[in-house]
Amino acid sequence: MSLEKYGIYNSDSHWNLSPEKLAEISIILKQAKETNTGAISVDTGEFTGRSPKDRFVVKDDITTDSVWWGDVNIPFESKNFDKLYDKACKHLENKEIYVRDSYACADSNFKLNIRVINEYPWSNMFAYNMFLRPTKKELKDFKEDWLILNVPSFKADPAIDGTRQHNFAIINFTKKIILIGGTGYTGEIKKGIFSVLNFLLPHEKNVLSMHCSANIGKEEDTAIFFGLSGTGKTTLSADPDRLLIGDDEHGWSDNTVFNFEGGCYAKCIDLSKEKEPDIFNAIKPGALLENIRFKNNSNVVDFENTSVTQNTRVSYPINHIRNIANPSIGDSPKNIFFLTCDAFGVLPPISKLDVGQAMYHFISGYTAKIAGTEEGINEPQTTFSACFGAPFLPLHPTKYAELLGNK
Repeated sequence: MSLEKYGIYNSDSHWNLSPEKLAEISIILKQAKETNTGAISVDTGEFTGRSPKDRFVVKDDITTDSVWWGDVNIPFESKNFDKLYDKACKHLENKEIYVRDSYACADSNFKLNIRVINEYPWSNMFAYNMFLRPTKKELKDFKEDWLILNVPSFKADPAIDGTRQHNFAIINFTKKIILIGGTGYTGEIKKGIFSVLNFLLPHEKNVLSMHCSANIGKEEDTAIFFGLSGTGKTTLSADPDRLLIGDDEHGWSDNTVFNFEGGCYAKCIDLSKEKEPDIFNAIKPGALLENIRFKNNSNVVDFENTSVTQNTRVSYPINHIRNIANPSIGDSPKNIFFLTCDAFGVLPPISKLDVGQAMYHFISGYTAKIAGTEEGINEPQTTFSACFGAPFLPLHPTKYAELLGNK
């Protein structure tokens, strides 16, 4: 199939390849290595975490009066987006390109079809792992709602293109495109769609979008765990005695909690089979490790090695976890946990909050950013991340807080 309607000419596109094939191509191209468990390992290059200062939202008729502008949502001119998009497409000419059709939101009432165009095969494997996977029948008549164009080797010229530096992640709500360049860090792909859903669902559907994990107990009791990266969302949600709904991004509708994603993106630092058996066992063929190192010239992963970054990661389809909810949906939550990386001993180890305290803590979002999760973070830093997800919130935090309060 041609990509000319997207402005990409003379390319050789590969559509919806299996993860096995993508892993094979990545190894042949010497972009990946196979580990002793059958997973593949890649290096994401210069960036091993998100770059929040290089995340932009196009300011136009849709966003001008609705987006929470500032350090989190940095405005970008529409004309500069169009020029940069054209340059990125030109960059892909005469190249092998990998296309993935997928969707977000396990609750079909809120389904968002996504087409991902990747420069690298392993980035496309990440999209396979992290987004929900359509059936063969759904693929036949697939029409995307949103497009992600992911071109890691294309670097912007800040003086000409209006970016801060050579890397960028730009969301255009009018054209329904996420444009990513200059960075191979795959987390920008998933957090781009998370940001889109954080705009669309509360703004248009009255659904609370949440940076949280979720699971279900034997009494059908749903629990959700809010928290920034590194606070334990993935670890706590992968409870062997409870069914996993998802580890990072969810929506809370009138009567359901549903996963946005089809996979998990777990931190690997100091991972062991004894401490986190479900995550450890998920690292098998189909899993994608990022920025790890090996033991003594072998292909055995050294999970304690942080010489590249403390933000070592693995992505895998959610069905790599043994006990999952199928589909990834639960009832409204019985228990809500706020996880705080309290690096400075301000809070008690555990507290039970009433409604007023919960609202205060949610909108203030006291925590600490920890090393590696963002570019330039090497030591714990106190932060107040509204709703435990400020970097991904296009709307003002009070919108999400009001929705939580109502629920």
